Amino acid sequence: MPAFAWALAADAAVRAASLNLCTDELLLSLAAPGQIVSVSHLSQLREETALWRQARRYAANDGSLESVAARRPTLLLSMGGSGRARAALAQRLGIRLIDLPYPSSPEQAVAQAEQVATALGRPQAAQPYRAALRHLRATQPPLEEGAFLSGGGQSLSPGGLGAQWLGLAGWRQPVLPNGRLDLETLATHPPKWLIKSDYRIGQASRGTAFFRHPLVTRLAARTITTDGRPWTCGGLPMLAEVARLRQLQRR
Repeated sequence: MPAFAWALAADAAVRAASLNLCTDELLLSLAAPGQIVSVSHLSQLREETALWRQARRYAANDGSLESVAARRPTLLLSMGGSGRARAALAQRLGIRLIDLPYPSSPEQAVAQAEQVATALGRPQAAQPYRAALRHLRATQPPLEEGAFLSGGGQSLSPGGLGAQWLGLAGWRQPVLPNGRLDLETLATHPPKWLIKSDYRIGQASRGTAFFRHPLVTRLAARTITTDGRPWTCGGLPMLAEVARLRQLQRR
């Protein structure tokens, strides 16, 4: 059998399911279409991920192993701690469980993609993401002060994953009390730039009402809007969003 045929056979042998929005994004980004048997219902929501159209091609699950067992996955992806009961059940059913920690850096996010791609039998699928991160690092622009702003004034920890992605886009996240850009700070020491998340911005809530406060709207000329969905997981979709933000910054 030719080498490429062996590769196709290996791909087809893997039946993968994901139980978590963040691993959904990994699976949708790396797997061959025929390998995916289920993704979590969250990834099928337009409000949660830019990959929702892809996700709707597959059966949805509720985040439990029981909701995918009938589809006979051979590989199960989750993130943030699956617990002993799930691990024991997966072992009993002969399912390989990969439970990833939440990434602490862009490099770890890409390393997790490489781990998942290898488990899928498609290590080459992660190579473009490693190359994209390498390019972003090599072309790092000078940093300007810029605070991430989400509903209710929530922001980022300067040392966290979100702030590292923000740095790759060209902004330095300031230290803020309790990780929040409150109205007093906006009135007295506004950052040079606001990078405003549009996550669920169309919903009526106290969090989104914050964006309509005069202290926020007066900084409109120094505000850049980011797609808030990739920031939830800080995974592979952030590579494209960082590249897009760099273009906006240069305008």
